[in-house]
Amino acid sequence: MDQVDFFTTNDGLSIRYGIWRSRQTPVRGTVMLLGGRKEFLEKYTETIGDLNRRRYDVCSFDWRGQGLSTRLLPDRLKGHVGRYEDYLKDLNQFYRQVITRMGENPPYLLAHSMGAHIALRYLHDHPERFSKAVLTAPMIDIHLGLYPGWLARGMIRWASKFNRAESYVPGGRIHSQINYPFEGNKLTSDPIRYQFDKKAISANHDLALGGVTFGWLAATFESIRLLNRPGYAEQIAVPLLMVAAGQDRIVSTRAFQSLCARMPACRAVELEGSRHEILMERDAIRNRFWALFDEFVR
Repeated sequence: MDQVDFFTTNDGLSIRYGIWRSRQTPVRGTVMLLGGRKEFLEKYTETIGDLNRRRYDVCSFDWRGQGLSTRLLPDRLKGHVGRYEDYLKDLNQFYRQVITRMGENPPYLLAHSMGAHIALRYLHDHPERFSKAVLTAPMIDIHLGLYPGWLARGMIRWASKFNRAESYVPGGRIHSQINYPFEGNKLTSDPIRYQFDKKAISANHDLALGGVTFGWLAATFESIRLLNRPGYAEQIAVPLLMVAAGQDRIVSTRAFQSLCARMPACRAVELEGSRHEILMERDAIRNRFWALFDEFVR
């Protein structure tokens, strides 16, 4: 990492960011990389190297409430946010303070899952900021496992009534990625890349994050509702490549296809055999992704 630093948000939080400069010349541009929930800069070391070798400078940051950015609750393992507008404000501040100094041309955007969801909302509000965007497994809607949508929304209403927004949702107390075995995981079929975040957390336990709170779930449902409302997607005109995982059990592939069809400049591709974390998948899947990326951004 060529530079690691922090910026302070308008509400006083400390957000960690990093900049990685390509050693290849001439540099083709800048890629802003946005990770998903639970993720942090160290997890994307391989992906950043792939981008640098393609002659792109890269910048990224840890979302508020995760990584080494300020955690929002005394229990730092709780995955919490009050509203997605706070994520958008942090992204906008990062763009203005860091991205605008990276180069003259509009940057590219590469975002995953929750980061891709936030990216779509940002592109809606600031269509001039990025030349193209590539989104992997975008969180257009989420799989709730054992909880049907009506039950999840009922639990959120209950939590709101009894002031439990900062409480874990049921089953959310198992802390951090480091506890989960590779067998049966929903993230990747690659056992080596599955260990990337585990090794980083073993080296620095402050990176760990656990389950989500009712507040995070409520904020997520509200942002999903906004993203899917009639007329919203139709206003996102930035050229988009949206890449879905064929075996995704975390976000909805059907919702992804439906939303992409409503956008004027969106191409949807599904990678058969991939689990949720496409960039952490085995080589055969990652190679297919990078071929799509290279063709799209050239």
